[in-house]
Amino acid sequence: MNWYLKVLKQYADFSGRARRKEYWMFSLFNLIITYGIIFISIGLEMPSLSILSSIYSLAVLIPSIAVGVRRMHDAGKSGWFLLIPIYNLILACTDSEAGSNKWGANPKSDAEEIDLIGQE
Repeated sequence: MNWYLKVLKQYADFSGRARRKEYWMFSLFNLIITYGIIFISIGLEMPSLSILSSIYSLAVLIPSIAVGVRRMHDAGKSGWFLLIPIYNLILACTDSEAGSNKWGANPKSDAEEIDLIGQE
């Protein structure tokens, strides 16, 4: 859940890099929330709740695009690669580009350094 909240805190931040874990955890929680709203509206037989699903989808549209762009940056590509359907899925699944690139430092190595410091 922390990864989901981290993306929401960076609401419209299209600069920097996002780890695979950050991207996929946001996608997972986004999917769970969307389907949860839909199933609740079907279960309660209140189609007006499906409007809530649409409102939620619009609310997370910008953070979804932003984390996708940051994920493309982490793979070493421009955010515009998000517009290429199959290739962006391949890039979203590939590992981070090692070291720093023109979009910033590798967030994976920063997190690993923090974990190592916390273990001492």
